[in-house]
Amino acid sequence: MNNVQPKPFVIAEAGKCIGCKACELACFAVHNDDNGVGAVVGTVTVPVIPRLHVIRTESFTLPVQCRQCENAPCAEACPVQAIRQEEGVIVIHAESCIGCKGCAMACPFGAISLYKAYSSGKVVPQILLKEQHHTPLERMAKVIAYKCDLCRTRDHEGGAAGNIPACVEVCPVEALTLVHPDTRLSRSRAAAAMRL
Repeated sequence: MNNVQPKPFVIAEAGKCIGCKACELACFAVHNDDNGVGAVVGTVTVPVIPRLHVIRTESFTLPVQCRQCENAPCAEACPVQAIRQEEGVIVIHAESCIGCKGCAMACPFGAISLYKAYSSGKVVPQILLKEQHHTPLERMAKVIAYKCDLCRTRDHEGGAAGNIPACVEVCPVEALTLVHPDTRLSRSRAAAAMRL
């Protein structure tokens, strides 16, 4: 039997969400310390790129974000192993990501987006090399995949496992909840499936 441990993830209640996008802004602020976000109000020089997205239809509003899949199809689709499980969270290593879009196509929830990479408030260039001479061929913006990582690097009491993601913390109507799957229930379901 596979020894995969269920991971916590954030789930949203469409009936509660009011579409205020506070979750998007909190997510962006947590993940952009290196771009000076949060230091001084009014100094954001990079586009707001959250790791979740609020979608709106005529009948509901709902944040869409990574569900930390046990089998992680995004990680399986990554040709350079830029997506890995670390400390119980599926994360994307931006420095390794080649922007191929394989993970975004494999995600069953549509929770992965590709955008330009930023560092120190500037676009990170992608340098391509000529095959024969290993010389720079072209400079363009590096494109990388973004998805929820449960704010795992957030400086918060209790370490990575004790963090409450910023989106959950700021939601004014408590539409977002951090869910910790019951390991025993997950194992019993897996065992039942193996008997079929």
